[in-house]
Amino acid sequence: MKRFLFRLWQWIWGFPQNLVGAILWLTHRNCPRGQYRSCSVTFWNQRGSMSLGNFLFMGSDNPEVFVHEFGHCIQSALLGPLYLPVMGLPSFLWCNLPFCRRLRREKGISYYAFYPESTANSLGMLATGEQCHLQ
Repeated sequence: MKRFLFRLWQWIWGFPQNLVGAILWLTHRNCPRGQYRSCSVTFWNQRGSMSLGNFLFMGSDNPEVFVHEFGHCIQSALLGPLYLPVMGLPSFLWCNLPFCRRLRREKGISYYAFYPESTANSLGMLATGEQCHLQ
């Protein structure tokens, strides 16, 4: 019942990211699928992992990455329509912009030091009771 209510809340409050997640889920329908907590998991052939509402797109089977991505799911449930501009877009840019990649490499900054990633780790551990020491 808790998972159903969480999913319902996500779909109502976090509709924009769930809509994008559902579209991605449909376009990757030939990829292996699974469940993690209340989320639908797609194991895709990308170098990274991503969370969009109730949808996790995993490029890794590392249990700590599941906890981290579930933390993004919690962020989505808390922020609702603000998730994409406050967490999703900054996270995407931090991961993909050449300037940000160079900054992390040259300054020795962990990918997980940026606020969307560090709070995803913390929320994921809090919600699951599992460890996430990604750095």
